[in-house]
Amino acid sequence: MTMNDKISDYITFPRTFENYRWYKPILVFILSLIILSILMVAIVAVFYLTVGPEFVKSVFSGGYEALTSPMAILFTDLLIIIFIPSLYIASKIVNDRPFSSYSSSRGGWNFKLFFKALVIPVILYIIFMAIDTAIRGPEGTYSFSLAFLLVILISVPLQSIAEEYVFRGFFMQTLGSWFRIPVLVLVLQAIIFALGHGYNSIGIFETFVSGIGFGFFAWKTNGIEVSSALHVANNFAVGLFVMLGLQASNSTPQLWDVATSIVFLIILYVIMYYVGKKTDWFGEIPENAQNEGLFNL
Repeated sequence: MTMNDKISDYITFPRTFENYRWYKPILVFILSLIILSILMVAIVAVFYLTVGPEFVKSVFSGGYEALTSPMAILFTDLLIIIFIPSLYIASKIVNDRPFSSYSSSRGGWNFKLFFKALVIPVILYIIFMAIDTAIRGPEGTYSFSLAFLLVILISVPLQSIAEEYVFRGFFMQTLGSWFRIPVLVLVLQAIIFALGHGYNSIGIFETFVSGIGFGFFAWKTNGIEVSSALHVANNFAVGLFVMLGLQASNSTPQLWDVATSIVFLIILYVIMYYVGKKTDWFGEIPENAQNEGLFNL
């Protein structure tokens, strides 16, 4: 891609490749699941042998309430992070399109855009959760440690980005290449995203709203950097407040929690969209910025 080339629509981007065939994403999906299963077994075995069977059992059966220690969060994060190598290897075997196309239709992953988009949501999430804590009071147990902080700073962002590769990179682009109706694709990928989380019914609805927002920004920015920044900001803020004992991991949020969170999300998305338009996040980005980073493979 040159600077003068028109950027392809991200949702339907797979159709622009010469090797595109409608059935190839199905093959990638099947191979990814096989590779993912092998890697998951390896990770579970390592934790089973080193940390113990009771730990593994408690994490699998405890829901989000079990994610209160750095080891538990690292364990679950690793099970999601391995989606990236699984998808990468599967896409290479099927040879349907470059792996960089899952990142964006602008020439790969752009770290500059990701970090620029990360600032506002991190600040707003921390403010929102601080206000919520001030109103309701601390609900968790103080668990600060260097290990916990490193997990929040490293594995949590990677886990969030891995989810974006799966839901906005693979599923949204696959559905877009099949149906080519952006609104329909946004809804379908958000439904898949919501069902992939273990919340109660109203918690799933909140996740659906998040999925719509993430998908919208991936569509409008022609890549997953901004949606990844939003996702990372959410998970980072949650992890930070859990570590400090100010919030508790919860699989069963109540109606008031979900209602206030959705209002916050709408405000956040409006601000991000406004700032994005003003700062040209949605315009073409110079090629030397597009092609930086290890995800441009």
